[in-house]
Amino acid sequence: MRRRIIVITAVHAPSAHFLPDAYKSLRAQELPEGWEWHWLIQEDGRSEDVAPYVPDDPRVTFTQGRPGGPGTARTLALAVADGEYVKVLDADDQLTPGALARDLAALEGDPTIGWATSRVLDLLPDGSTAGFPGDPDEGPMERGTVLDHWAANDYRAPVHPATLFARRHLVLALGGWMALPASEDTGLLLALASVSRGWFSSEVGLLYRKWPGQATGQATHTDPAERTARMAVVEARARALSYVRWDYPVTD
Repeated sequence: MRRRIIVITAVHAPSAHFLPDAYKSLRAQELPEGWEWHWLIQEDGRSEDVAPYVPDDPRVTFTQGRPGGPGTARTLALAVADGEYVKVLDADDQLTPGALARDLAALEGDPTIGWATSRVLDLLPDGSTAGFPGDPDEGPMERGTVLDHWAANDYRAPVHPATLFARRHLVLALGGWMALPASEDTGLLLALASVSRGWFSSEVGLLYRKWPGQATGQATHTDPAERTARMAVVEARARALSYVRWDYPVTD
């Protein structure tokens, strides 16, 4: 029986037309013998606007649900996630060649590592790309280091949550993505990093599309009061996990 990586994509109508580009990047992934991917596309809501962009591929499952934001959509998708690992791929982003194989190698090679992330390039409207300084060195990231960096740098994580690759049972144990209007992926990243070691790949694993309609580009995303509230609950969850010292892997 082949083993599976579950790729989860939350999508709503404005971003649906980017799905073919995401699919093309997924089809280009090469995995080790015995492995395959299964793409779960979860619409945040129920409309007739997304389905036309969903590929006709037996490796793709499309579901819909009540609108609640991308965190809710991704967590709902876990209901039909049937693989050992979960990979995030936003509808408007693209994987780079080899991204899945590198993530898989990191976690298969070290059972103490619960999650992986990678370097990101912004994909600009004109098709060019842009990086940014400050990435950590390639290799393991010890438990608690992501939270420490995030708290000391104006709530900016040292790695990008849009590249998360994690053990499915660990994501489930943490309750999936946070029930927040934004920063739900940062919340999961910090929770994972508070209970387990991670891995950072210095090779580019994701093209992060910048476009006018993206949620992080809207004024509401940077509203000071809401941002303060989001960051407070993200930090509280991560510190609570550190306080109770629930560690992965669990040992007797």
